Amino acid sequence: MENIITSKDNPTVKLYQKLSSSKKERLQYGLFVLEGIRIVEDALRDGSVSHLLLTKTQAEKYSEKLLQADLSDTKMLVISNELGNKISSTDSTQGVFAICRIPQQKKLIFRENGRYVVLYGLQDPGNVGMVIRTADALGIDGIILSGSCDLYSPKVIRSTMGSVFRMDITIENDTDTLFSMLEENGVETSAAVIDKDAVKVTDNVFSGRQAVFIGNEGNGLPSDVAHRCTRRITIPMSGNINSLNAAMAAGILMWELKK
Repeated sequence: MENIITSKDNPTVKLYQKLSSSKKERLQYGLFVLEGIRIVEDALRDGSVSHLLLTKTQAEKYSEKLLQADLSDTKMLVISNELGNKISSTDSTQGVFAICRIPQQKKLIFRENGRYVVLYGLQDPGNVGMVIRTADALGIDGIILSGSCDLYSPKVIRSTMGSVFRMDITIENDTDTLFSMLEENGVETSAAVIDKDAVKVTDNVFSGRQAVFIGNEGNGLPSDVAHRCTRRITIPMSGNINSLNAAMAAGILMWELKK
């Protein structure tokens, strides 16, 4: 196999590393990175891959499979196994990497009886990715990120397990604009809180367009945001603790939302 890249100073390899470590670079170039065969396959089907990087070993293993995709707008490079280990963000790399174009944000479509989740101030990439993946599994119609961590960080993307390419996701960091958008589209809003006086989610009937707000891992929703919502809801708990991990709580709330 010819033209195997071994130097970390290769321009594409350097770009991959910049994008992997810096939100600023991702915004500047309008690109983000992926690692792993399954999610790269999802990205190839989505048509968003600009560069495909395979280690020598994985090129021999996967190239025929990956080349079945339309690679007309994709540059493919083979890198040494050692270089693949250096640029990997996992302990045991699959040796399949991609640089992808950040899609232009589309206006969120509010469907009749649509179900939506607003992640307000979530900062843990694993939580954000897990919520997106769970929303995909449960058939949630869309996700709005507001003041949350970077959607295109490697950790978020990896945690979505490809759901980032299937879900309708929008970013709206201005709170007033966010509420105006929801109100103009007739979306009722529920603030997820830890409060015994809030409506138990199991007792609430969701009808029409609905959105549930999930707050920051440590502080929850700001009180002013919670009180701007149509209602305040809570997950009833009878155990020894009164709070759940944000992604776990979101999963329960989305389940109830879809019932």
